[in-house]
Amino acid sequence: MLKRYISILLLLALLSAHLSRCFVYAGFEVNKSYIVAELCENKDKPELNCNGKCFLKKKLKAAEEKERKQEIENQRNRFQETLPPKVELPEPIKIAHAKKNYPQSIIKQTIDRSASIFQPPRGV
Repeated sequence: MLKRYISILLLLALLSAHLSRCFVYAGFEVNKSYIVAELCENKDKPELNCNGKCFLKKKLKAAEEKERKQEIENQRNRFQETLPPKVELPEPIKIAHAKKNYPQSIIKQTIDRSASIFQPPRGV
């Protein structure tokens, strides 16, 4: 029995986030006489026949803005969860390059071995 009440409560909590406009309309209809008498911006202009609709528009706009900000925040949280944690790379190892000094060639003349190694192909 307790599980049923908890599940209904959680279901209503989930739906309340998506039904904020319905709550705004319901609150407007319940308190319409007070809104028209006290909160309406155009109560000094009766020819507009506002009847509190200006207040309703403000509340609907605020509820929509709140939903949009909440959706952006949820997307940002999902994005941050998918990123891996910052990985620190080790410092590169510096290798000292020793400059090698090669001795100069002792042989002053060219070696002519190419004629004995490379020969043109023979005709068959």
